[in-house]
Amino acid sequence: MADNHLWTKEKEVDFFTKSLEVASPEQLFYTTKNRKYYAYWPKNYKGSKTTLQSRNAFIGAYTEKWAQSVLKDVAKDLGAYAVRNVVCEELELTKGSPADVAICKKDSVFQEPENILALFEVKMSIVWNWELIKEKSQNRLECLGDYKTHQGNPGLLRSDSMLKAIGKSISVRISSIESAKIPIVILGNTPVMKSYYTKVDNLRNYGIIQGFWSLNPAPLDNNGENIKTTKGNGFVRFDSFSDFNDSLLNLLKEERTFFAGMKTKKQLGKAIEISNKEETYERKAERFLNLMGMEKNV
Repeated sequence: MADNHLWTKEKEVDFFTKSLEVASPEQLFYTTKNRKYYAYWPKNYKGSKTTLQSRNAFIGAYTEKWAQSVLKDVAKDLGAYAVRNVVCEELELTKGSPADVAICKKDSVFQEPENILALFEVKMSIVWNWELIKEKSQNRLECLGDYKTHQGNPGLLRSDSMLKAIGKSISVRISSIESAKIPIVILGNTPVMKSYYTKVDNLRNYGIIQGFWSLNPAPLDNNGENIKTTKGNGFVRFDSFSDFNDSLLNLLKEERTFFAGMKTKKQLGKAIEISNKEETYERKAERFLNLMGMEKNV
């Protein structure tokens, strides 16, 4: 039985069904000369092709709302809220480029850094290929296959989507010292490309992004093999909501701090020696971060 909190084919049917109430088929599907409607051009399609930009706004809004609904259940456990389009000037999250979704202490679009518990960028799209078949009584959607059967690169398989997510995350990280304690997670519904395996692990290891997390447990049909996790857990595919919920709560409940720098060994050694004089691990860490310039007041 499919987990309603995870991405499935049924979510894509729901997207097209609802979107067709306000948009034309031509806005949501690639259209052939003989009036066939495809979500993506099939791998074996040889005819003339057109571009399709109009669907992006529809699928972007749908997946962000869906991600918000999933995160609401986690936020409740923390006495917090899942909020869309969060603006925080200190973190360079503006009205023109807000956070897709954030878990916050206050239920408001406008937030202060100290009230943001986590930031999420949603990089999801249509994964399977669909044909819209127009019949006299009603339209019908037929699934033509998974992402290996069409010419598209959905979700995290699209390089420009990955680069945008990485770029925005770096912008937030270097915008202010206030961002140092806020986890950033990229939510997707596909695996990442092999060329990004090392990159996503490095981004997690360096503390810039806490993970690229896929909420699609079965992106390939017939139990097709696809990556569960990269070596350093930079990418993780969640197969149940409970696993996702546990991982996210674990990330949020214990305070973490991002730190980075280019110091000489002498500078690092001196900082370690001074920090080691503190009595507890927590105070040692705070002192070290202060010496690295990552804590305002210690």
